[in-house]
Amino acid sequence: MDITEQLRAFVATAQTRSFTAAAAQLGVSNRLTSKYVAELESRLGVRLLQRTTRRVGLTPAGEDLLARAPALLDDLDDLLAEVAEGSRRLSGTLRVSAPVTFGEVYVTDMLARFAEAHPALTVDLRLSDSYADLAREGIDLAFRIGRFDLASLKVRRLGTLRSLLVASPDYLTRHGTPERLSDLRDHACIVDSNRRDPRRWVFRTNGTELVAAVQGRFQVNSARAAVDLARRGFGIAYVPRFALRGAMEAGGLVPLLTDYEDEGATLGAVYLEGRSLPRKVRALIDFAAEDIRKATVL
Repeated sequence: MDITEQLRAFVATAQTRSFTAAAAQLGVSNRLTSKYVAELESRLGVRLLQRTTRRVGLTPAGEDLLARAPALLDDLDDLLAEVAEGSRRLSGTLRVSAPVTFGEVYVTDMLARFAEAHPALTVDLRLSDSYADLAREGIDLAFRIGRFDLASLKVRRLGTLRSLLVASPDYLTRHGTPERLSDLRDHACIVDSNRRDPRRWVFRTNGTELVAAVQGRFQVNSARAAVDLARRGFGIAYVPRFALRGAMEAGGLVPLLTDYEDEGATLGAVYLEGRSLPRKVRALIDFAAEDIRKATVL
């Protein structure tokens, strides 16, 4: 049996923690997937998976193999695609991670447009506000905002995401419009816990950093939820521009204190250190960099 097929069966099973889900992903039977993994274990002389009636887990040997096998398979797919006569198509699977709101508002559409140009590609997009473990989960590329673990990852900085202070006309009618940052302490503010320091909103003016300490009834871990609460009149929100798509145009929210510049948040594409970057990943990074440069929603 071809070891590459055994490795593909193992990686799919280890990532999904299910022989059934792995079989569906690979387009083969459950029995064949299980057989391929058993053959690989026999070939290596170690147990890779812990099988129970409810789930599949990884042994230490399985964790070590999963940390490297997806990259090896991707490199093999990329090599075969590059040397195939007359073929310059991108193929295989791209596994991408992104924060939830940014992924829903921007990354999904960007990936759809990228995939239209490369019909042989399969895209696996995983949205989470928790940082994915790229090696453990087999992620090729992650879009991250604000902070990067440079010890284990390479980063391509793609741009800066800007934020706005916003409130509904109804809230401002009832509570007044703040005229300076210090006024925010007397207002109900909707706190987004995804920010580095959620209750300290940082701005700049004339090169000087200014901080507003805020409080309010609502703390959420979603910029989209903060926008919705602000639209319903529960307070002032400090949210990324991409989360405001449609809310400003419809008149449901108005910008506040626009003379102050927000601190901005770096948007980056991150990938694993210490491996050659597959052509399809390089192509996606280049596409994203150009697309973000032209984007009007960010």
